[in-house]
Amino acid sequence: MSRDFKPWPYQELMIRFALKNKRCGLFVPMGMGKTSSALMIIQILKDLYGEGPALVIAPLAVARNAWPSEVRKWSDFSHLKVSPILGSTKERVKALHTKADVYVINYNNLQWLDNYLTSHNYTWPFPVVVADESTRLKSFRTRQGSKRAKALAKFTNFFRRFIALTGTPSPNGLNDLWGQLWFIDNGQRLGKSFTAFHERWFRPLRVGATAAAVQWVPLEYAQEQIQNAISDVCLSIKAEDYFDLDKPHFVNVEVELPDEAKALYNDMERELFIELANATTVEAANAAAKTVKCLQLANGAIYTDDTHNWQEVHTAKLDALASIVEEAAGEPLLVAYQFKTDLARILEAFPKARAFDKCPETVEAFNNGEIPMLLVHPASAGHGLSLQDGSSKLVFFSQWWNLEEYLQVIERIGPMRQLQAGHPRVVTVYQILAKDTIDYVALAKKRSKREVQDMLLDYLRNKGEKK
Repeated sequence: MSRDFKPWPYQELMIRFALKNKRCGLFVPMGMGKTSSALMIIQILKDLYGEGPALVIAPLAVARNAWPSEVRKWSDFSHLKVSPILGSTKERVKALHTKADVYVINYNNLQWLDNYLTSHNYTWPFPVVVADESTRLKSFRTRQGSKRAKALAKFTNFFRRFIALTGTPSPNGLNDLWGQLWFIDNGQRLGKSFTAFHERWFRPLRVGATAAAVQWVPLEYAQEQIQNAISDVCLSIKAEDYFDLDKPHFVNVEVELPDEAKALYNDMERELFIELANATTVEAANAAAKTVKCLQLANGAIYTDDTHNWQEVHTAKLDALASIVEEAAGEPLLVAYQFKTDLARILEAFPKARAFDKCPETVEAFNNGEIPMLLVHPASAGHGLSLQDGSSKLVFFSQWWNLEEYLQVIERIGPMRQLQAGHPRVVTVYQILAKDTIDYVALAKKRSKREVQDMLLDYLRNKGEKK
């Protein structure tokens, strides 16, 4: 059921800033409502100024799931028609020619869009362009660089509005800013070329024997000058300025199951029996077993027999985890999983990840930033484990019923541990949830238990105060 959109004060600031600045960057952390704010901007531009339609460019998982679901989530945007330019060539062409208010495309299809428009002599049809996770444009160069960014750059003169959305504009340092800013101001603030940008704010450092083995190091004053140079067209929002440091910030990351996986899930829910693509059959003996199988299917893989052989059915949650990794911009992640299939698939998709093994060396390595992703099972990452130095970001890849284990995993990097360790930063907890699945039931069950527990603790505390 959709609900009314009531923007937070920082979202109102974002909306006003983007309406005032026709080309701008909104640098806002994940989970603070970038998508809904952008939809409000798109709606205002359409309704008050007659500007549109808008093209949203995003990573595939975000384009496929986040933008269409966000429109459905809010009653204010329910009238906006979204056309995803995704799928096969035939599907993309059909979506491109469908009348809509918002068109959504992934970055890898920008070259196809360029070729299609050019070969048919079509003019650029999108006056408003939103680049979600705009760091995908950081490798743009006027002569070389990313092909997808160059494909988009051909049409910048036709943009009436351009909004860059990201929580991490410079994940690998100041170098990452030039390409993104070029789409905002065509090089006015940071230099007409990447070479000019380097020559002004960096110095070469020889790191090898050859002349090409050079690393460009920012000059002492580079950070401050670059920040000042872009401050009039880029707005930065920090979670610490708006959220309570004493409480975790919870972010639900919703994913849509592919049609085939959704059909399998529905069959298991109704029939307690499914047949996989290779004719393997899986049966749930009773209602309890069915809930476990449904949780497995929501995650993307299911055990096919009692010896724990398994088969993958979709990668929707892995795609969402990849987006969180990019948004974290190098900050290590603590990722909680439930099934061994989850562990195996995450390790395969993220080779630098490591499974928690209770060795003191592993904890130390994570706290030192040497492990980019530490995978923990809630039952094995309980009391006494301190991981707050390594990260302030926790991802629940899987859902389960155990409240105590759930709370204990959060506590490993919890707000109090962060503050006691001298890290005044918000703890962010991402819940990856498969839409219309038992994931939401498990999460709601834990929350209802938490409410009962909180009432009990409040009662006991108040009773103790009266003695």
